[in-house]
Amino acid sequence: MTEVASRPRRRHLMDPANPVRPVNDRSLTQVQRYVMSTLVVFTAAHLAAGVVLAAMEAAETAQAARIGLNVIAGAFMAIAVVAARAIHRRTPLTVWLLVAPATTALGLWITLR
Repeated sequence: MTEVASRPRRRHLMDPANPVRPVNDRSLTQVQRYVMSTLVVFTAAHLAAGVVLAAMEAAETAQAARIGLNVIAGAFMAIAVVAARAIHRRTPLTVWLLVAPATTALGLWITLR
């Protein structure tokens, strides 16, 4: 056992007794928030686009289904905006919430024309 303790630690290995802290925790946290909110918004936007595509593929006779799917797509976008604002610890009421009805309106225009 004394042989292992007497050898010096290799410089490229982590020392569990002295972990290295990031230099700027605030900057790292800010970057993590931006990455997370970007992932949330882009994931929800892709989901909303998929729901609009599903509305386009709905039967011609299922007008209520097309309208309902577009409303759901808008709801996903509203949830995305609120989630992104919550990640940054800001109030969820913002002008960006207008993206949700815009998504619904665009989806209705695409599917009902």
